[in-house]
Amino acid sequence: MRTDQQPIRITLVAPDGKMGRAITAAAEESDAFSIEPDHGDVLVDFSAPEALQATLDRALAAGVPVLIGTTGLDDHADKRLADAAKTVAILRAANTSLGVAVLSDLVERAAGALSPDWDIEIVEMHHRMKADAPSGTALALGDAAARGRGTPIDAERGRDGTGLKRAEGAIGFASLRGGTVAGDHDVVFAGPDERLILSHRAENRMIFARGALAAARFLHGKPAGLYSMRDVISSE
Repeated sequence: MRTDQQPIRITLVAPDGKMGRAITAAAEESDAFSIEPDHGDVLVDFSAPEALQATLDRALAAGVPVLIGTTGLDDHADKRLADAAKTVAILRAANTSLGVAVLSDLVERAAGALSPDWDIEIVEMHHRMKADAPSGTALALGDAAARGRGTPIDAERGRDGTGLKRAEGAIGFASLRGGTVAGDHDVVFAGPDERLILSHRAENRMIFARGALAAARFLHGKPAGLYSMRDVISSE
């Protein structure tokens, strides 16, 4: 709870979407947050890639921080976010689970500790309706592994066919779709005669909603800049 006892007002870009409804439900469980249609303290967007610019324009016009939880953003998104972050606080998260934020940190540390002859493969599974693949979370985990290695990411996606040979230093991605799976992620470090597997299982969409509220609490009152879920878990 904030020291002034006033709840943080959350404005949802897509209140009727799956995440919008989950965040509303999570906020109703706490007197530290309220959902406001407009004029919130923090803007939260889990809508669609094509809505990004309108969301950033809205945040800039209101002078409020914004959480971008949308995945599948195009190649121009990084510049748009960086430009907007010069004026307001922005947190971009492919996954707002606090557990996934910790997993990302562990992946980076493991990739840095293990020698280059350990191959890295990322396997993710989601519900049958998910539109993008690999998942934004899988790609973020790949970025974490590349940071740990200190090298640019060399991604191998959706292998198919014959005569395939894994490129040295590549990070592989495999995507599974089916049922109502909220989100499974495995990062496999395959070395000579041994494997290390770091995993996360999302059992309910509410973990993302609670993480989004933690991110909104972190963003409230923050100066302009670009933030991540690592900043959130570091402040908890």
